[in-house]
Amino acid sequence: MSTVEEIERAVERLAPPEFAQLASWIDARRHQQWVRQMDEDAAAGKLDSLFEEADVQRQAGQLRDWPPDAT
Repeated sequence: MSTVEEIERAVERLAPPEFAQLASWIDARRHQQWVRQMDEDAAAGKLDSLFEEADVQRQAGQLRDWPPDAT
């Protein structure tokens, strides 16, 4: 049995409050990893084309706020 399978079995036995706590921890960890990856990609120039495209759209007045203003 793999470690992942052991973890899955343990998760199945969690009470709802414990499961919610674990889910919150996993969400936070996933978000941290995503932010780190975005920072690394930006630093490596992998997002430059997106930044350039947004700048062109901004200069042309084509960018909108998101979410749209509800007023």
